[in-house]
Amino acid sequence: MKLLLHVCCAPCSAAIIEYLLEREIRPVLFYFNPNIYPMEEYEIRKKECSRFARQSGLEIIAGDYSHDLWLKSIAGLEGEPERGIRCLECFRMRLSATARLANEKGFDTIATTLGSSRWKDLAQIAEAGKQAVTAHANIIFWDRNWRKDGMSERRAILLKENGFYNQQYCGCEFSRKTMPKR
Repeated sequence: MKLLLHVCCAPCSAAIIEYLLEREIRPVLFYFNPNIYPMEEYEIRKKECSRFARQSGLEIIAGDYSHDLWLKSIAGLEGEPERGIRCLECFRMRLSATARLANEKGFDTIATTLGSSRWKDLAQIAEAGKQAVTAHANIIFWDRNWRKDGMSERRAILLKENGFYNQQYCGCEFSRKTMPKR
């Protein structure tokens, strides 16, 4: 398997990366998150992902931060709640970019760490991932529930062990306003 792993943040990625490495799968990480707002938040999350990639001996590719383009892609959906249509459109944009890059670079599989968050809808992520690869016959979307088999617990442990910055909202300015209090 030649895997391009879309990563959203270090806390959501660490246990998944550990799982993959334990199975001798060495993914290339793709940090593409133009939804994250403000820019300072984006940079903090990118820095933490890059730090963990280096620590794990993995390559990380940073996509463009095109927040304006992201805003256009979700226009009219700003008032949607978390797990609403705005999130689905956001996943579609990010996973389509992942599939395009995978096709350009010769990967055969894409996956994402988005599903490790309890705030995200797994069915939406699966739908977006499967749709993203339809334009690329040579690429599959690895749809796995990263919350099962102790992965959520391992996520919490690795967050503490690595001293990761742990954000308090999913990323966009709209989730910041609508996230349930933890």
